[in-house]
Amino acid sequence: MAIQGMNHFTVLTSDLDATLAFYCDLLGLRSGPRPPFDFPGAWLYSGTQAVLHVVAGRSLPSQPAGVIDHMAFSAQGLADTVAQLRAKGIDHTLRRLPGNGQWQLFFHDPDGAKVELDFEAGELAPPAT
Repeated sequence: MAIQGMNHFTVLTSDLDATLAFYCDLLGLRSGPRPPFDFPGAWLYSGTQAVLHVVAGRSLPSQPAGVIDHMAFSAQGLADTVAQLRAKGIDHTLRRLPGNGQWQLFFHDPDGAKVELDFEAGELAPPAT
C-alpha cells in the first residue's frame, strides 16, 4: 500500500452555521454534495475535491485539537486574508519559513481547530497594524 495524497480532514462543530461561514465566507471553500447521513454536517470543497468534512450534533472533546495539531491548506491572497481576519477580530500568527520564505498563517476556527494557510514566498507582506 502506498499513500497517494491527502483526501480530507474532518472537524466537529458545536455551531454548523458559524463553522460554514468561517470556512466558506472567510476561507473560500464551498459547500457541495454530501451523502444522506443521519447526522447534520457538510462537505466543503476546494475545486472538485471535498477537503473538509464538518460533523455537527456530536459532543466536542474537552481538548479540541486532540492528537492532530492543525490542518494546512495552500492559499493565495495573503494580504486580503490577513485583512479579513483582522476585520473579523480573529487572532492570527504570520511567519515566514526559513530558507524558502514561504508564508505561514495560523489561526483557529470557531470550535478551536487550528488552521494553517500556506502562501508562496513572492506574496507581499500585509500592512502592519
